[in-house]
Amino acid sequence: MNDLINDGVKTARSKVLVLGATGGTGRLIVSQALDRGHQVSALVRSPEKASKLNGARLVVGDVRDQKALREALKGQDAVVSALATPASLFREVTLLSTATRALVNAMNAEHVSRLVCITGIGAGESAGHGGFLFDNVIFPLLLKNVYADKNRQEATIRNSGLDWILVRPSVLNDKPGRGSIRALTDLSDFHGGTISRGDVATFVLDQLHTDAWLRRSPLITS
Repeated sequence: MNDLINDGVKTARSKVLVLGATGGTGRLIVSQALDRGHQVSALVRSPEKASKLNGARLVVGDVRDQKALREALKGQDAVVSALATPASLFREVTLLSTATRALVNAMNAEHVSRLVCITGIGAGESAGHGGFLFDNVIFPLLLKNVYADKNRQEATIRNSGLDWILVRPSVLNDKPGRGSIRALTDLSDFHGGTISRGDVATFVLDQLHTDAWLRRSPLITS
């Protein structure tokens, strides 16, 4: 099923915890969420790196620490995960799956059920649909270990019992958002594509108050 998302979904105001809020996409999620009237909390390791997250409530802690996660989750309605990790050529990557296991346990303990998590093209059945350069050069040389952990992360979420949406953006860029987003589950004719971080943030926040993609894994692209 392919759906065209044009205008943003009208949403109620929520209390939202953002993980990965200091990253390129995470900062835009925080900014857009505040613009929509949401109350935003961000779990950050360093307050200095979060200095530009004006308007967000900051909770200092490690995303792998269940105690810190539970503190950040108190009173929240939903979680957006924009966690990312650097490419690793030789070492096993475990940050995403470890943090997500702790997050799922903390969300269940605090009775927060809505989770929107960004992974990426190359995860799960979207592997092999990134275009020639991504699939044959970038992925095997730089991202193989990262995506092995993204797959573990996705499996943890699928088995969590939460109200989850896994969002798989095509290759990210920093261009202004175009305002129209294709969300795909049938990838048979899709190979390559890009999307702005701003449009990813828009789509992710739209999922806080709609079940259109509940327990599904759309690939999004411009």
